[in-house]
Amino acid sequence: MFNLPENNIHLAAQADNKQQAIEQVAMALEQAGYVEAGYLAGMLAREQQTSTFLGNGIAIPHGTLDTRHMVKNTGVQVFQFPQGIEWGEGNVAYVVIGIAARSDEHLALLRQLTHVLGDEDTAAKLATLTDATQFRAILMGENTGFSLQADHLSLDINTTSLLALTAINADILQAQSAVNSEFVSEVISSAALPLCDGLWLTDSVNGNLKNAIAFSRAATPFNHHGKTIHGVLTIAAVNDELNDTLARLLDKDVQQTLLTGGNAQIIAALNGVEFTENTASNAETPATNTVIGTFTIRNEHGLHARPSAVLVNVVKQFESKITIENLNRESAPVSAKSLMKVVALGVVNGHRLRFVAEGDDALQAIQAIEKAIQDGLGEGVSSLPPAIADSIEEQAHVTTKTANPPPAVDTNSLSQNNDAIIGEFVIQNEHGLHARPSAVLVNEVKKYTASVTVQNLDRDTQPVSAKSLMKIVALGATKGHRLRFVATGEQAQQAIDGIGNAIAAGLGE
Repeated sequence: MFNLPENNIHLAAQADNKQQAIEQVAMALEQAGYVEAGYLAGMLAREQQTSTFLGNGIAIPHGTLDTRHMVKNTGVQVFQFPQGIEWGEGNVAYVVIGIAARSDEHLALLRQLTHVLGDEDTAAKLATLTDATQFRAILMGENTGFSLQADHLSLDINTTSLLALTAINADILQAQSAVNSEFVSEVISSAALPLCDGLWLTDSVNGNLKNAIAFSRAATPFNHHGKTIHGVLTIAAVNDELNDTLARLLDKDVQQTLLTGGNAQIIAALNGVEFTENTASNAETPATNTVIGTFTIRNEHGLHARPSAVLVNVVKQFESKITIENLNRESAPVSAKSLMKVVALGVVNGHRLRFVAEGDDALQAIQAIEKAIQDGLGEGVSSLPPAIADSIEEQAHVTTKTANPPPAVDTNSLSQNNDAIIGEFVIQNEHGLHARPSAVLVNEVKKYTASVTVQNLDRDTQPVSAKSLMKIVALGATKGHRLRFVATGEQAQQAIDGIGNAIAAGLGE
């Protein structure tokens, strides 16, 4: 975690235009000993190449590759311009974060900040705050306040497992840096508490880092030891600021909203605001098809601001919903139309990215992304071909499912496609992949130098990391379910062989 001294935060700054704002930032970086004199020229040159505006009123001016030698120490200077600075193309910056980084360190910095900067309400609050201590706490993710966001919710999960719903919540909270591994272990192993009508609560007294709530809801209610399970709330709390929200959980109307409402209705109910059409997100039209593209980044300096901006501009040309994930960092998929989130993936040379496009123009979008990446995203690229070939896979979108189960699979299958090793195996454990066999499976996968994803073919799930216990449990795999593993990397074949042997041996049962 990078250090941000409070005296590196400059509130209520004044500037007439973007150049003046950048000049102030550059001077502060120089005076703090982060850069040599002359770094300003690199920051201005960077703006000529590609705007450093990220969205939500945030800009991150920094130098060019040619001025990296002028960076003495990695650091940032943060300026707040409450009146707003025109940053070009109609964008207005209220918070300007000047970055000095000797290599790709700024990518790690942005990954740390993205949970804050990607939230429109939080960014708006930073634009007007007058307390530097509070400003720093919010920026560093140390703020203990609470406001439920859409990415805290997982609705219509195809599962009949209470543990799966709990694991999904724990994964969300850990990804939000709200809890640590001790919380995750305890909340998964502890009994849930009934709230009402199929709603259950889980929490832990240990490992709470900040106030947060995650909610997951099964597609249909199911029975667990004679009790109805429909949704699970998992709560992390560090002080009393959650009390108002917890009190709302006792309201029958709020409970009913949790059981039947959509994302916007649930967020409004738990945040204590009236739900109106303006608070609802536009409903997405079901995608007609899904196309997956997996590509290797060959830019020498990875996806810093300039190539990321080129990539985002390509993606924005299409109507399809497009997500991106960094397979080398096992990141969660994020919107490929958000510059902030793309930069925060921390992509360096050689990293493999998976794009998933859903919509009528999904294939055209993935093909355009492939071409843009191969062309270097506005920069030069390595002439050497990637170690693993790029690939595009089309998947027809299934809108209805047959009531009959798929034919039984008596034999497991192995195939090789575009240097990815694929294995499909049938789970024979009497009680499926509950916590114990899932842990055995994850430990097996972690033995190998390979990136491994897994999906439950019988539940038509999205591929998830096979090195995440929570994501394995959340697949809801029961006896007879078919799992598809896709491995890439140096020990891909060994990984698939080991997984197959472990499943055949019963995963410890």
